[in-house]
Formats: sequence, C-alpha cells, structure tokens
Amino acid sequence: MAGKAKSAVRSLADKLAVRSEPGVADDQLMPARRQWGPWNFVGFWIADSFNISTWMISGSMIVAGLSWWQSWICVWVGYFIAGFFICLTGRIGAVYHIGFPVVGRSSFGIWGSLWPVLNRTAMACVWYGVQTYIGGHCVYLMIRSIWKSWDRETIPNTFPPDSGTTTADFVSFFIFWFCSLPAIWFPVHQIRHLFTVKSYVVPCAGVAFLIWAVARAGGVGPILRQPATVSGSTLAWEMVRGIMSSIANFATLIVNDPDFSRFAAKPRDAFWSQFFTIPLGFALTSMIGIIVSSSSSVIYGGEPIWDPLELLERFLDDGGSAQRFGIFVIAAAFALAQLGTNIAANSVSAGTDMTALLPRWINIRRGGYVCAAIGLAMCPYNLLTSSNSFTTYLSAYSVFLSSIAGVMIADYYLVRKGYLEVRELYTARRDGPYYYTWGVHWRAYASYLAGILINVVGFAGAVGADVPLGATYVYNVNFFAGFIVSSGMYWLLCRAYPIPATSDRWMEVGDEVDAMRLGDEDRWSASPVECEPGATAKDGGKLA
Repeated sequence: MAGKAKSAVRSLADKLAVRSEPGVADDQLMPARRQWGPWNFVGFWIADSFNISTWMISGSMIVAGLSWWQSWICVWVGYFIAGFFICLTGRIGAVYHIGFPVVGRSSFGIWGSLWPVLNRTAMACVWYGVQTYIGGHCVYLMIRSIWKSWDRETIPNTFPPDSGTTTADFVSFFIFWFCSLPAIWFPVHQIRHLFTVKSYVVPCAGVAFLIWAVARAGGVGPILRQPATVSGSTLAWEMVRGIMSSIANFATLIVNDPDFSRFAAKPRDAFWSQFFTIPLGFALTSMIGIIVSSSSSVIYGGEPIWDPLELLERFLDDGGSAQRFGIFVIAAAFALAQLGTNIAANSVSAGTDMTALLPRWINIRRGGYVCAAIGLAMCPYNLLTSSNSFTTYLSAYSVFLSSIAGVMIADYYLVRKGYLEVRELYTARRDGPYYYTWGVHWRAYASYLAGILINVVGFAGAVGADVPLGATYVYNVNFFAGFIVSSGMYWLLCRAYPIPATSDRWMEVGDEVDAMRLGDEDRWSASPVECEPGATAKDGGKLA
C-alpha cells in the first residue's frame, strides 16, 4: 500500500510539473522574445503611472501640510531618483536578458538569492492585494453609478466596524479580483498591448476628472492660493518624506526591473525611454492628484481628501444622472488603470520570481495566480484606512528592498564592472563562481543586514515606539540609508575578500558570453566578439 501511495504521489507531482523547455539559457536569450522597443517602455511606464496609488501618494503630501507646488517638487525629485535606479538595475536585464531571480544569484549566491526573491515575491503579493482593493473601489463606483441602492450605508454589513471594509466594498473587491484573473493568463512578452491601450484611455479619464474638480472648485486660482499648513523644519522633513514616499512607490520595481528590461530588443531601448518617461509620467499623474486633492478642501472645506475615489464618490452623492454616467466612465478607466498596474508591477513580477523558488511546479502564469490568491487572502483594506498607514507601509517595505538593490548594483557596477558568466548562473555546481559558501554569499548577506539595521530603530519609531530623534531622521531617508550602507559595505567586503568572475575594467559581454569551462576549474572565458583578443578570466576569475 505504501508503495502504491508513493507511486500515486509521484505520478501526481509529474502531472503538476511545468513543461520544461530545452536549454534554459538558450531559451532565456531567445531573440524571438525580445520584442520591447523604446516606445513599448514609454507606453509601459505611462500606463503604469496612471494608477490610484500614485494619486494617493501625492494627495497624502497635501494632507501632511504641503502646498501644491511643494508637493510637486517632491514628486519630480523622487521620481527622477527612482528613474535613475530603475535604469541601473534594468541595464543588467537589457544587456544579459536575465530576470531578477537570476541577477540575484551573482550577488547573493545560487541558493542565497532565494531569500531576496522570496522577499520581493511577498511584497508583490501584498501590493497586488492593495491595488486590487483600490480597483474594487472603482467597481463599487461603477455599480453605484447604475444602481444607487448599491450603497455601503444601506446594504447590511457583515464585517466588524473596525475591519476597514464593508460587505458592499468587499463584494466589489472580489468582483474586480475575479475579473482580473484572465489577464494573468497571457505571456509576459505579449501584454505590452494592454499597456498601450491603457496609456491612451486612462490619461483622458484623469484629465477629465481634473477639469471637473477644478470647475467645481471655481477655477485653479482658489486651489493654487492654498498655503502650506506646516513651516520651518517640519516643512523640510515633510518634503523629505514626500520624496521618500515617491521613491518607495518604486522600491519593488527598482529591484525587479530586469524582469521587464530583459525583453528589450537592444540595451539602449531600456535606458533613455525609462529614465525620462518615469519622472515625466508620474509627475503629470501626481499633478492631477495634487490639484484634485487640493480642490476637495475648496469644494467641501476641511482637510483635503487624499483618496481620489473618495472624492469621486462625493461627486456621485451630489449629482444626477449625467454625473453618474461621467463617474461610471471615469471609474471604468481607473479600473483599467489598476488592472494594468497590477499585472505589470505585481502578478508578472511575483510569477517570475516564484519560478526561481519552485521551478518544477511554478511558471510565470501559475505564479501570477498564486499571487492573486494571496492578495485576496491578506485583507488589504487594513493598509488603506488612512494616509498615514498607507505611507508607513510604503516606507516599511522600502527598507528591505533598498538593501537588496544596494547589493545588486554594487555587485554589477563596482565589483564585477559589468562582467557576468550567464551560464554559470544556471548551475549549482559547487566549483561554480557564484556558489560561494554552500551556495550563499556571506558578504552580500552581511551588507544586506547592515542596510536593514540602520533603519530598524527608526521604523520602530514610525509605528509608535519611543526612539532617539537621530534614528527618526535616519529613517526619514530610509531608502538612501539602506542603499548607501548596503552597497558601500558590499564593495568594501569584496575588496577585502575578493570574489571570482570579476573584471578589472568595464566589460559587458552580454549575448556573447561563452562560459564553458576550459579544463582549469579556476578559469572562465568570454567571447572575443566583445572582448580584446586573449582576454580570459584567471587567478580566481579576475580578468587579466
């Protein structure tokens, strides 16, 4: 009986296993999948910028006491910095056509990379739930635009008062979640068309909402004349927090941009198109959020409304059939915005990363559905109860991901100088250059932990603990603190204890890598197409 049970389990496991493709490295580099040109990246980031969470971040700056122009300065500075980091990590994928899980193996080790991948996957699943719940609010507005009886105040609520949601909101959330599932089915390199459609439709809806809000506020004048409600050092630190919130919005994408840039037809296609589009697209979207949020205090008085969907709901309460139709169209466009953002930034990212955790049973598609299931189960409405909890959450996960980004960028640009042995990244041989100690790179983990520890005390203060003022100041610049400490420590450790497969000069061999062993276990080679004749890796992997 035991033998039959084992056989049945083994048979089931074989049936659940994903279909393997011959030659992993060859498939990873297959030119047929490099279909993203520069305009695809432009469309991707314009589409990604138009989402409700971007509006919420800029709106939360107004709630924190900044004026409209101070908030916009924070947005421009924050997203320019984010675009710079995106280009740094994205270049690795664009040159070598490898995703984040594979890039992480060069710095954290073949097995050590699993923790950063798991970390990034968990963040993607949580963020998927948050974006889906926001999309559910769009569905709520769409339904209520048709049937006014669909109201959280009149529909019996089965959730506790302190749960952060109601029956009507949760049902709307589930409808959006369920309708999003078919979009996860399509392969990564084919979803660029969704971003193209979104980049045309959603900005039009955003501009229409902006015009509507400004008209109800009596023009732009009353909005622009609203002063900041804080001053002095408080104002300065609120601007710093605004910049950090903008960067934190990109913390996950900074780490895993190689998952998308690897589909670039040419490396340069993923550089300028991302560097300029990110700050421009997100600044324009944030400007709409800033003006709309500021207009709410002019229209209704009191504290600005940081959630644009809440303001749209107030418009729904005030208007007749014509306004209900307009709100339905705008809410439908915003639902499309949330769908595109969720696919781009979360389900695809989580699916790609999960393939590294359980490659036999999970592919990108299955990983996307696992992400969706976790996003449904993690009760995302708890994170959206106020602007303060929302920005605190952004800062919290930025702490962990900034340390990962610091190690990755220092490894590629400062230590290896662009040189990677791609085939060695796909093998777990103990004598491989990326196996390190039992498959884990201790230098990377020491640096990673140092980057987290610099922010731990300040994070405790952010959630209510009594901590020294200096720790709070450090935490206010949490992304930079984590990045600088982790990248600097990694570079110093690699200088003190050299690692194999590095270069003394800049050497991105890209597609021309030929990492076959030459007989001597401490020697690797690179194709002469990209390297000078006779350039080989010797003496522990250092290029002569």
